[in-house]
Amino acid sequence: MRLAIIPARGGSKRIPRKNIKEFCGKPMIAYSIEAAKKSGCFDKIIVSTDDEEIAALARTLGAEVPFMRPKELSDDHTATIPVIAHAIRETCHKELSQLDAICCIYATAPFVQAMFIKEAYEKLKLTKASYAFSATSFPFPIQRAIRLTKEDRVEMFSPENFNTRSQDLEDAYHDAGQFYWGTPEAWLEGKIIFAPHSTAVLLPRHLVQDIDTPEDWMRAEFMFKALGLHENTHKSG
Repeated sequence: MRLAIIPARGGSKRIPRKNIKEFCGKPMIAYSIEAAKKSGCFDKIIVSTDDEEIAALARTLGAEVPFMRPKELSDDHTATIPVIAHAIRETCHKELSQLDAICCIYATAPFVQAMFIKEAYEKLKLTKASYAFSATSFPFPIQRAIRLTKEDRVEMFSPENFNTRSQDLEDAYHDAGQFYWGTPEAWLEGKIIFAPHSTAVLLPRHLVQDIDTPEDWMRAEFMFKALGLHENTHKSG
């Protein structure tokens, strides 16, 4: 059995009601639920929330909400892994031995694509990794990053790379913040994700945008429309 678990708490501060706020014609969480369905990877699509309005909307969109998330797992400081582990135990406490893999899909990932969810699952199984998650490349060499000092001066993080050509520096990648496949053992044992037991599926940079601030939201909508993704939204909506 394979599960999609979408964490969606109600207490977003910087963008109030972010998980269900309308984004290019649909509630934000709808994109994650739809991508999970379209991937064909899952036996159940579960939303983990502490909010009754989010729960009701998730059910109308075709997800299950078999429990309400407790307060101690719903504050600003709660990490993702304990939330997913809790959802696994609540949903499958009698069927843990039947679990194959679990995918955490963030509720604020409108660019998430079903084909990459499927590709990551296949890579998880092929490589026998603990996790397989979405990542993308940095647009500028991190080895040439600079900082501003307390004196408002500039210094390099790695000054030894000042004279190294950009094309000679190793590529670097970062978490795309969309989805994370993991084995039941990895989630339940609390293994960290960014470690040698994990692998990554690389996404094009134009399909990656964190949405943490109102400025991020505006940029994401511009990108979404520029890519024509909003047209697909209205056709399928």
